[in-house]
Amino acid sequence: MNEKMKAVLASYARSFLVAAGATYYASGNNVDLQAMLIAGLIAVAGPALRAVDSKDPAFGLVADVVDSELKKLAKKPAKKAPAKKPAAKK
Repeated sequence: MNEKMKAVLASYARSFLVAAGATYYASGNNVDLQAMLIAGLIAVAGPALRAVDSKDPAFGLVADVVDSELKKLAKKPAKKAPAKKPAAKK
């Protein structure tokens, strides 16, 4: 399993645990495991939907292409702004 996949799975796990933990805390003395599971799945659903969207430049299937293009642009030297001319004295 590559590093990118590990990072994605870790992100999903964090989202799941935070949502399930919040549901556990909010339930007080009446712990509802089904509600915790549903809250965790809902928390993971958003990022998962973005990941399968092929047009999403952040997480979708084109993210690698966008990332490589941004890295190419970042390596180019910045253009210098033209020097300001001193104001004319009146």
